[in-house]
Amino acid sequence: MFLRKLNLFHFKNIEEARLEFQSDVLCFLGKNGSGKTNLLDAIYYLSFTKSAINPSDAQNIQQGHSQFINKGEFDMEGRTKEVTCSFQLGQKKMIREDGQDYTKFSEHVGKYPVVLIAPQDIELIWDGSEMRRRFFDTLISQLDKIYLENLITYTNHLKQRNSLLRMFSETGKVDSDLLASYDQQIIPAGNYINAKRQNFVVEFLPFLKRDYKFLSESNEEVNIQYKSDLQKADFESLLQINLQRDILLQRTSTGIHRDDFDFLMNGNELKKFGSQGQQKSFLIALKLAEFQCIAEAKQFKPILLLDDIFDKLDDHRIGQLMRLVAQGTFGQLFLTDARAGRSQEILKEASVQAQVFKVENGTFTHG
Repeated sequence: MFLRKLNLFHFKNIEEARLEFQSDVLCFLGKNGSGKTNLLDAIYYLSFTKSAINPSDAQNIQQGHSQFINKGEFDMEGRTKEVTCSFQLGQKKMIREDGQDYTKFSEHVGKYPVVLIAPQDIELIWDGSEMRRRFFDTLISQLDKIYLENLITYTNHLKQRNSLLRMFSETGKVDSDLLASYDQQIIPAGNYINAKRQNFVVEFLPFLKRDYKFLSESNEEVNIQYKSDLQKADFESLLQINLQRDILLQRTSTGIHRDDFDFLMNGNELKKFGSQGQQKSFLIALKLAEFQCIAEAKQFKPILLLDDIFDKLDDHRIGQLMRLVAQGTFGQLFLTDARAGRSQEILKEASVQAQVFKVENGTFTHG
């Protein structure tokens, strides 16, 4: 998969941009706030139908305007495919492939896979379980359409179930038949998600272990432990046992929306016992494993987006990462850096040829 052209119109701070890409490695250089990350986010949009940074479509429109349009032209094994994502205030978002509108955005996810490595990824280690669930949900959804459909079903009916629990709490009356109608949707979806997550962690771990060892050049043992309420009892029983508690709390207190993935090193929690360097190596290894899982499943390489990661890595880890780039491990690679001289020197030392763009106030010029 290769992104040949990218046209942006009123997206974030980018008034208009028409870019053509000829190289496997694209380097975007400019000060913080110049628009480098916004360009990567536009590519992410074309893959996931949403922003990696801001969930509100309206807030991704350039200030003073009423709509944005992102359009990409992809080379898919010799076939040209055009993807357009547009949003106008007061209207529904539109996603098109070769001029045909999608009725369900979930049908698009996974067709044009992208892996993003960004500074905020450290939250995967430091923050709560929601971030880790989102990481694995995003990854698995690109590989398994049924998983994504079940995730959407579960999320939507969980919201409705929670609204029902609040009504029960306020009125003091429980409508068992209405509650059962939601549970009949949640239970099979939750069971599918739980089983898929368990199996996926087993498949994912060998990639993670190999990439961590390569990056750190150490014998530390890394692991991921999947934790779920559904490992303790069947989902239907858990919902029944916790019903009175759920009514008091006015929310569903058990289910796969509470799952977590513990990141471990030598059997200890990485967040508490891992050094800064170990955490960085684990994080990059996690993302490289994501890349390799997708490449193996799809039989083509996803686009890799590296957003200002040189600021977060030491020379050794940068060198190891560039070794992979030089070896052709990745397909098309987009990277950004606020320090032009640094990136160009790193690429030169690795003997990597790149197409360079300078970025300033949302405009892009060849470097």
